[in-house]
Amino acid sequence: MLDKTDDISLQVECWLAQFEHALTDAGDLTLLFHPDSFWRDVLALSWTIKTLNGADAILRELPGDARSARPIGFAIAPNRAPPRRVTRAGICAIEAIINFETALGRCSGIIRLIGDAAADNRLKAWTLLTALDELKGFEEQVGAMRPRGDSYSRDFRGPNWLDQREASAAYADRDPTVLVVGAGQAGLAIAARLTQLKVDTLIVERWPRIGDNWRRRYHALTLHNQVHVNHLPYMPFPPNWPVYIPKDKLANWFEAYVDAMELNAWTGIELESGSYDEAQGRWTVVLRRVDGTTRTLHPRHIVMATGVSGIPNLPDIPSLKKFSGQVLHASQYDDGENWKGRRALVIGTGNSGHDIAQDLHSSGAEVTLVQRSATLVTNIEPSAQLAYANYGDGTLEDNDLIATSMPLALARRSHQMLTEQSRQLDRVLLDGLTRIGFKLDFGEDSTGWQFKYLTRGGGYYFNVGCSDLLVEGAIRLAQFSDIESFVAEGVRIRNGETIKADLIVLATGYKGQQHLVRKLFGDDVADRVGPIWGFGDAQELRNMFTRTAQPGLWFIAGSLAQCRIYSKYLALQIKAIEEGLLPRATD
Repeated sequence: MLDKTDDISLQVECWLAQFEHALTDAGDLTLLFHPDSFWRDVLALSWTIKTLNGADAILRELPGDARSARPIGFAIAPNRAPPRRVTRAGICAIEAIINFETALGRCSGIIRLIGDAAADNRLKAWTLLTALDELKGFEEQVGAMRPRGDSYSRDFRGPNWLDQREASAAYADRDPTVLVVGAGQAGLAIAARLTQLKVDTLIVERWPRIGDNWRRRYHALTLHNQVHVNHLPYMPFPPNWPVYIPKDKLANWFEAYVDAMELNAWTGIELESGSYDEAQGRWTVVLRRVDGTTRTLHPRHIVMATGVSGIPNLPDIPSLKKFSGQVLHASQYDDGENWKGRRALVIGTGNSGHDIAQDLHSSGAEVTLVQRSATLVTNIEPSAQLAYANYGDGTLEDNDLIATSMPLALARRSHQMLTEQSRQLDRVLLDGLTRIGFKLDFGEDSTGWQFKYLTRGGGYYFNVGCSDLLVEGAIRLAQFSDIESFVAEGVRIRNGETIKADLIVLATGYKGQQHLVRKLFGDDVADRVGPIWGFGDAQELRNMFTRTAQPGLWFIAGSLAQCRIYSKYLALQIKAIEEGLLPRATD
């Protein structure tokens, strides 16, 4: 019995044996799931990304999905972290990484077992992840399956490797199967995954060079999360890289990644428009080069990898036109050196607003930071890194699977606990900010910065010094609600004071991807797709990483870690469609 031994591995093996028997022989699943349990399936059994809460909901759907997928061979995964006792979301559990197969694929997952007090403390599944790793017969070209290069290394009269690469990237006589729009971390990750699956993929990037989306951002920028979280697929960063990666170093890596991974990419190209032919199952897209010439392509899929920071959000401030100085959006800001000895207003208190204010101050400008709404502030170390604590131990592969396995409800609970922990660690800083009138918040239901990112793409600041400057008075704080009007020389405060400025920086964020979809593909497609990013009723990010209501249109965005993890699942879906294993359209 599951509850009659202290051997953790044996307990997991017993549960897996009973689980497989129940699935394959129409056995009884009711004794295997805790009443407060969660099942997250990532393509393995249902060909979608979904989360179910509660044993009743799981038992309604799991048997039907299992009959279609035919999973077998559930076992503890060899060469992975062994079964162990862990604490997740405040609950002690036995956690094990597992392997199994379905009719179409090889899969992995994570099972967590806890005792059910209502059933004599019998061990039952608290969380179960089932995730597709690869399609049988369509494995990635890595390791033992890497290409041999015979086509160019043994034919001395034929084209060499460079000739073949140039011909492949030119698309002179064919259309790509997939067009990826954007060459940031999302675009590169999904293009690399698809290329390894032999899906013909072209990236288009509006900037002149790969990596310019980082290279062109403000001079002082470095990543705010640590290097061990941020690897791209297949090519981890060298072990001597700094903990916090400078933007230009990352940009150069992106450029090298395209070459090393043999990705087809066109730069200086913008997607101008696109329309979908339902009958032919393909798009007609118009691409515009910087010289104004165009190229029309007919891909079967478009992956929008333009990020959650795409179109600048420019708030409607009627009196701003009275200001006689220079106005920039944060995306246009480069360096504070030109503003030495001058005065600047930075409007917005997210990461960009704080960083730009600190950069201007460090360059010798007189800076006022203007707060529009309450903002989450946390010290970059250790508080902001608590969410990635698991990545300090074990392999990247194991930690990515653990991250994938956490259902939304438990992730929220975990981040509430982390937020409370960070508030205690940052108490001195937060008390100082409150004292000067800075408006603090800690996310919806105190879920912290990561849920702010996942729901709105910002609204928080990792303190690398600007908060201390505010508390010290070296950078002035003003509230947007106290501004009566913008005037030629700056802003007039309701108490009659004028804060003078030569520069105003609008660190006011970005519009969501649905705005770009409407611009490029029209109202019908935008309305069909609906909201993008943020969480919907299905407890997953809306229209991200999986099929949308518009056939052939996909979205990927997020942190480097998110893109690394979910690019695999998005690529597997596209490959399955192309091989006829999955319908092109959703039901």
